[in-house]
Amino acid sequence: MTDTTPYLLILYYSRNGQTAEMATQIGRGVARVPGIEARLRTVPPVSPDTEATLPPVPDTGAPYATKADLAGCAGLALGSPTRFGNMAAPLKHFLDSTGDLWLSGALAGKPAGAFTSTGSLHGGQEATLLTMMLPLLHHGMVLCGLPYTENALSETQTGGTPYGPSHWAGTGPQQPLSDHEKHLCQAFGQRLARLALKLSD
Repeated sequence: MTDTTPYLLILYYSRNGQTAEMATQIGRGVARVPGIEARLRTVPPVSPDTEATLPPVPDTGAPYATKADLAGCAGLALGSPTRFGNMAAPLKHFLDSTGDLWLSGALAGKPAGAFTSTGSLHGGQEATLLTMMLPLLHHGMVLCGLPYTENALSETQTGGTPYGPSHWAGTGPQQPLSDHEKHLCQAFGQRLARLALKLSD
């Protein structure tokens, strides 16, 4: 791939690593589509500190996202653990800084979707995905979910919704992604990547 190769931005916040693993699986789905690549980016945590205390590059995991990463993407997968039926504050904080991209229409017409991880099975997965879609709609993005032609959506006993991939992490020791959850993440990445190439034409 070259610097001019279109990319799907997989932008996420992960506290315990489960959402980050979902992002990796989505990236694997993107990799199945020729002509586009996955770009994984995260956001730093927010805190009441009044001075910056974190290094500009995280010690591990994906680099921190910039607005240029977002503006230049061909499509977007937005991921967060659920926080009372909504995205986590660090991701919301980043999105709140994108008013200039909204004003310029930089994201209008590009495909986007959401993914989430929750501690409890009915802990707000669908509410989180739906509320994460609101800023995407304001940016003029074309929403993408998961169709029921994906058999894993009907067979899963853990996470998975038509609104986007989800993972049931558990409230005790973190449960790994199930095979169905992995499949749905990969299918989601593949679907978004194909849409991104079609819509870029």
